[in-house]
Amino acid sequence: LIDLPEVSPIHLLGDKAYDSDPIRADLKARGIRPVIPPKANRTRNIRWNKRLYRTRCWIECNVGHLKANRAIATRYDKTAESFLGMLYLGAIKIWMKFVHRA
Repeated sequence: LIDLPEVSPIHLLGDKAYDSDPIRADLKARGIRPVIPPKANRTRNIRWNKRLYRTRCWIECNVGHLKANRAIATRYDKTAESFLGMLYLGAIKIWMKFVHRA
């Protein structure tokens, strides 16, 4: 896996593509609990936290909604500040849908 930040996370949320023994062994050596559902062809059953995995799904869905804004999906902005500004505008657009429900 890539180098993780200095503060080690408690869990690593991943999809089935990351379900491999070397990745799980690397995470275990670092003291990180994997929240990765097992692939269908895995021979032994692996327990995983379905409630935490739902958090990953929620995050991916919201990132997908942000990417509906073309400037965010294609990264037209050249500077980090202008890209962050577009992220803020996209998040406000999503947030307003929920705030102004009647």
